[in-house]
Amino acid sequence: MFFSKSSFEMVYFEAIANALDANATEINIIISYEAKKGKSIENLSLQIKDNGVGFDDIRYDKFCKLFNVEESTHKGLGRLVYLCYFDTIQVESIFDQSKKRTFTFSESFNGKDDGKVVPVQNINDGTILKMSGFSGEKIHKTDYINPSYLKKAILEYFYPRFYKESKINNKDITVNISTIVSGVTHTETITTTEIPNFLEKSIDYPVNAFSKLKMYYYINEVDNRDSRVVTGISVDDRTVKLDVITEEMPTGYDMVFLLVSESIVGDMMDGSRQNILEESIDINSLKNTFRTAIADVVNEKVPKIVEINQERISQLNKRYPHLQGLFETGSIGYISQNDILKKAQEQFFKAQKEILCADTLTDEQFNKTLDLSARSLTEYVLFRQYIINRMRSLDGKNKESELHNLLVPRYSDLKKNTFIQDIYQNNVWVIDDKFMSYQELLSEAEMTKVINCITGEDNSTIDRDRPDITLFFSSNPETSTEKIDVVVVELKRLGISAEENSIVEFQLNTRTRRLAEYYDDKIQRMWFYGIVEFNDDYETHLVDSHFRPLFSSGNVYFRSEPIFLDKTQTKSVIQNAYIMDFKALVEDANSRNEAFLKVLQSHFKQQQQS
Repeated sequence: MFFSKSSFEMVYFEAIANALDANATEINIIISYEAKKGKSIENLSLQIKDNGVGFDDIRYDKFCKLFNVEESTHKGLGRLVYLCYFDTIQVESIFDQSKKRTFTFSESFNGKDDGKVVPVQNINDGTILKMSGFSGEKIHKTDYINPSYLKKAILEYFYPRFYKESKINNKDITVNISTIVSGVTHTETITTTEIPNFLEKSIDYPVNAFSKLKMYYYINEVDNRDSRVVTGISVDDRTVKLDVITEEMPTGYDMVFLLVSESIVGDMMDGSRQNILEESIDINSLKNTFRTAIADVVNEKVPKIVEINQERISQLNKRYPHLQGLFETGSIGYISQNDILKKAQEQFFKAQKEILCADTLTDEQFNKTLDLSARSLTEYVLFRQYIINRMRSLDGKNKESELHNLLVPRYSDLKKNTFIQDIYQNNVWVIDDKFMSYQELLSEAEMTKVINCITGEDNSTIDRDRPDITLFFSSNPETSTEKIDVVVVELKRLGISAEENSIVEFQLNTRTRRLAEYYDDKIQRMWFYGIVEFNDDYETHLVDSHFRPLFSSGNVYFRSEPIFLDKTQTKSVIQNAYIMDFKALVEDANSRNEAFLKVLQSHFKQQQQS
């Protein structure tokens, strides 16, 4: 119940804490097991020996009763974690240098007897815990039986205690950690001389919740491979990790930050001492205060990180210019970029809501409206750039449908009155910005539906042919008898041959003949676009077919000539046809969008400098 979310390393932590409480100065941990494939192990056992005062009658009595504690900083629960992982803990303890107590701690332990106590002579006090009968099939992390990892974990967990004992009480403590695997021993040693000389910073907490809140910190330049950042709260002389710094912090530094206050006590933690009880502390406020204190120290002590964070600010402003001035610059480099963006976006939306909900606008609100309008436009321009970059990444491996869906989702029907709702899925502006003024847009709709939109009535003739994109302009074809303009777009995937590309002209001619029936009556002009990938053979073919080049970042060819409606050549309509290279489509759109982006970037930059 108390250790439902425990970690195996808590076994070591609790044993060491109990040994230190018993005034031990030397603790030896021996881990023995047989390694199998993967993380499977056999015959795992632990022996933890200390030179503390041992289990005298008073200490044994407290051990036998849960919650019976010697100090308010204790919980009286720690020993239960042993039973999460081992069936049996054999205890052998010397106390008063003359008595030896032995007992077995297991799930059947009831503490009704005094353990077996026998007299001994001239033996130093101390306790040995022998843990056996590992109850799991594997260790969740093999690090938990790795001396190198355990040395680091134990140091971090007991930084406050070791610091107090070594630097304040002048007591030297040694912890030896050994593993024995198939007769091979590996050992790591912890001495309190390894504890850094922490510097101290007082912290003003916004609420009078804690007395004398301060931060112990240590910063040292190291090799990149030895980089680490430890952040935690000291609770009852143990480190409870509190993640306040992003993993995006620059490498090359060993940094430890501990938040300390006499008011932060064990009652604020759950039974396992691993989690802070949210009802006891405003954890978000505490994190923000802690993070600010860390940033103040790092900005003062590590100029290199300040430079890196300044570059990050510059990159954010360049990439998201519509959010300039809304980024929490003091948090950049200390919390993740995603969180930075999220908070800035929330501020943006909050300001929008304030304006949109106002019945009347003051001068201040009017000026804010202008600012928000610029930001909204920039947000849209940035979205357009994202679409352009997506299109640039397409190649012959992509299907035609992927390009189609980037322009406008297949099988959709968009209307003028839902323009704002559709703004982020309708990207026909890539072809030409004037196409954003449509009355209706059909994506891969059957020709029958296209005709119905033109005539404003159901057509009895079924035509299953599907133009890729059809747009209607000038008036609403469903409610007006005025003539309309029609634009038809056909797409071809990248990487196909000149012969396959030439099909686009056949398709455009077919669409022209089908729509010609309504020319003059319902349609006043028709425009046709084919989007393909050019090569020399296809470009030559276009020239032979009387297409002429137009100015573009890529290749655009235009032709205006009559298309005969049948083989008798007695009737024809003028077809205005553009054949666009895929590169022209993308790069021309990019040129137009960059112009908008530069203007907006310049505006925000001037505001920031002022």
